[in-house]
Amino acid sequence: MTGACAQRSTRAGSSRAGWPNVPFFYGIIVWLKKTLHIDDELFREAKAVSGAATDTETVRLGLEALVRRAAYQRLRALLGTEPGASDVPRRRESQSGKRRAG
Repeated sequence: MTGACAQRSTRAGSSRAGWPNVPFFYGIIVWLKKTLHIDDELFREAKAVSGAATDTETVRLGLEALVRRAAYQRLRALLGTEPGASDVPRRRESQSGKRRAG
């Protein structure tokens, strides 16, 4: 290797020629491809109810919903585990301070 590529590789450390082993090396895009076996009817229904335009968006929305639900369940499991906790005051404006649309 010669030039800038050799310098970059030498400075960052290299496991293979030209590929630094640091996570912040700019310019590398990684695509993940998976083969999934999903029931066609279930997938069509999920796509319809989610309003997704593409199959990829359908899967992404489904995975995001699954992660949100798991986070909610973890948070709900904490309910009542701190008996001495007091309510947190809300930071909303009073009714008199609100502007009305119009």
